[in-house]
Amino acid sequence: MNKEYVIQINGSYQIADSRVSLDSVVYAWLEGQSPETIADNFPVLTLEEVYGAVTFYLSNREAIDEYLCRKKDDFEQNRRKSVEELRKNRPQLYAKLMAAKQRRVAPATEPELTPQS
Repeated sequence: MNKEYVIQINGSYQIADSRVSLDSVVYAWLEGQSPETIADNFPVLTLEEVYGAVTFYLSNREAIDEYLCRKKDDFEQNRRKSVEELRKNRPQLYAKLMAAKQRRVAPATEPELTPQS
């Protein structure tokens, strides 16, 4: 019997009978997580379903890699659009968020070490 582990809904891939995206499983696997670890991190998935999703990815790698790149590009475009809308519509909040981001990104200064006598 053939079992379908991955389905496509409205242009997105999901693990069948779940709401887990194929993206989540593939990115975890590409980051070096074992199928067992992935199954532990997604309790709604069985180990069989994780292996099925990874097998689907490997069997369709070129198409899924293109899909993941498109989704990443769409996300980045939407992120930029949201930031621009925030900058225009809520300039004070935008300024506060950008200041907080600069503080987080700025390298922390380390105290000078002085030799002890």
